[in-house]
Amino acid sequence: MKPVPHATSLRRAPVQRRSAERLTRILDACADLLDEVGYDALSTRAVAQRASVPIGSVYRFFGNKRQMADALAQRNLERYSERVTQRLRQAGEDGGWRTAMDAVLDEYLEMKRTAPGFSLVDFGNQIPVGARHTEPNHRVADRLTELLSGYLDREPDEDLRRVFLVAVETADTLVHLAFRVAPEGDERIIEEAREMLRAYLARALD
Repeated sequence: MKPVPHATSLRRAPVQRRSAERLTRILDACADLLDEVGYDALSTRAVAQRASVPIGSVYRFFGNKRQMADALAQRNLERYSERVTQRLRQAGEDGGWRTAMDAVLDEYLEMKRTAPGFSLVDFGNQIPVGARHTEPNHRVADRLTELLSGYLDREPDEDLRRVFLVAVETADTLVHLAFRVAPEGDERIIEEAREMLRAYLARALD
């Protein structure tokens, strides 16, 4: 079992393995219930019941459901980073930015389609539902800069961060559009998004 990242929303970070496993169960239950009942109907008591833990265990880690959703978003980002890193490791060092872009977009789409609770929380920008804050996309762009700068043989400077931020904001908007049009994501819109990203990144990275 992979450890849960110590999200800033945690009241107390788990120290023992048993505590870490309990936190994992709580976040898994939160993700499942988000899909089933949505954020507004989500409650800490329902999460505790689904996770088969005392309600006090939930409050040991989280003061409210918003903090729980924030921790789930942080875990999503960690898992997404791991998936992208694995894809790039398999591709080798000669793929260039086009291979990196496909890995970044494809792994996001896969999590969008399969990860419990991801359609509402993703990396934090959909709670409350419909909110479009800038912070999560900045966080994703910063993480991609860290992950991809070495692969692309580029300095992780402000220029690269700006390029990735524009790409992330563009992809975020168009992918959400694709999933509003079709439950599994409209493939034509996704391909349009891929072409737009390729054209923009070619100008910035070639």
